[in-house]
Amino acid sequence: MPVLSFPVLALGVIAAYILQYVISRYQFNKKYRYPNIVPGLPFLGNSLQVPFPAAGMWGVETAKKHGEMYVFLNSSRVVNDLLEKRASIYSSRPYRPMCQDIMSGGVRMLLMPHSDKWRNQRRIMHSILNGQQANTKFAPYQELEVKQLVYDYLQSPEKFNVANQRYSNSIIMSVVFGRRAGIDDPELKAILQAVAELGEYLFNPMKNMCDTFTWLARLPKFLQWWRPAGEAYFRKSIAIYKKELDRLLVKIDKGTAKPCFAVDMLEAAEKKEFQISDDEKLFVFSTLLEAGSDTSRNAITQMAAAAACYPEWARKARTYLDEVCGDNAERLPSLTDMDKLPYITAAFKEVLRWRPFIQTGVPHMLSQDDEYEGYKFPAGTQFTWNAYAIALNENEYEDPERFMPERFLNNDLNNPLKGHWSFGTGRRVCVGYNVARNNVWLAIACLIYCFDFSEDPDQPINTFNTNWEEWKHPPFKVIIKPRSQAHVELVERVSVESLNTDY
Repeated sequence: MPVLSFPVLALGVIAAYILQYVISRYQFNKKYRYPNIVPGLPFLGNSLQVPFPAAGMWGVETAKKHGEMYVFLNSSRVVNDLLEKRASIYSSRPYRPMCQDIMSGGVRMLLMPHSDKWRNQRRIMHSILNGQQANTKFAPYQELEVKQLVYDYLQSPEKFNVANQRYSNSIIMSVVFGRRAGIDDPELKAILQAVAELGEYLFNPMKNMCDTFTWLARLPKFLQWWRPAGEAYFRKSIAIYKKELDRLLVKIDKGTAKPCFAVDMLEAAEKKEFQISDDEKLFVFSTLLEAGSDTSRNAITQMAAAAACYPEWARKARTYLDEVCGDNAERLPSLTDMDKLPYITAAFKEVLRWRPFIQTGVPHMLSQDDEYEGYKFPAGTQFTWNAYAIALNENEYEDPERFMPERFLNNDLNNPLKGHWSFGTGRRVCVGYNVARNNVWLAIACLIYCFDFSEDPDQPINTFNTNWEEWKHPPFKVIIKPRSQAHVELVERVSVESLNTDY
């Protein structure tokens, strides 16, 4: 019997593989129908086409070329139809062996599939963060920190980015662990660095090939060259949040712990109200600190740019603030003024719409086959919203490039989730949106009340391509000055409390 040579056998195997691939693609294309496909590279697809970190304007131009649906969902209509109305099957996450399994020990809620473990963590967060707690238990922290915020702006206006970091992170640190954070807080710096590092792995395929080509995860561990870095990140994350928890446990033993999320969570766990592992506890804290700090910090930074680039809205906001708080710097705005200041609420929503800091959304994965407007999608298809393209779409918003709070003075004014997608969509909406709303609303009110913002004529602000997520340096140049001597004296007077309070 003749023996086939190795080259003949190899050619036969390759031919069989190609034939099987052609047949499977034919069957797939016969069963499913996708919207417009953006041409990509062989095997790599579109993975390397999305620029990091400034993907926003790339998404705008690509949406103009390829229409309402392609890799991204480019209108609120289709986002609402799929990710909102069909959230029960459009709420899972793609498999991320590096970012989730290795770097997060499989317990980071942001990256979890739509599972019982995800539902358990979300239920814990929702029960503690929402309802009256956002407006009562945590409000004193926000009112204290905003006094420090205006003081930091007065003392070092050129370091407004640092002031925004300290304000946002000190609030979320107080909410989660019941302690304040200073500008040079080493734990805070470690958290910010960890957030930035995770962002690179999540959104930069050149940094993280394993999550792009998930079959690499099937290699033997000793061949997984990326694994040591991921395991080191996991150990570092655990150490950061365990240190915070240990510090809190000492305060609990002494009876000096402040009301906070971690205290409530530990008490509920002790009462067996839910089951959660030690690593999960730490990553719940991580999720809240990472999401809470970034949302508020970026939004306040964008507000400063908007006030400098479009001063007419800031002047209008100031007239309303003067009516409530006095036109001679009688007092700072407070969260109790929210009902009297609808224009500030509209400005808060416009900040989140104007230049979305998560520029291309976060992928949702379809958990079963589905049909929509003649298209047929298989389970496992990924969907995300093209945040910049939607925000700058003139069919969605009048004069979309302009910062114009008036667009939100409508019946949905007091619903922080309506009119933009910055808190996410469907069942993946940020659970801490009430806390974030109060953080940003209060900062806008107090900063606009106390300070004038203007562009530097020599360094105009590029609002389309600024890297809003930059935290080590100011992402743009802006001139910030107190409105009057009376406002200087107000800031100096109210800041005494914040400068002398520590917990």
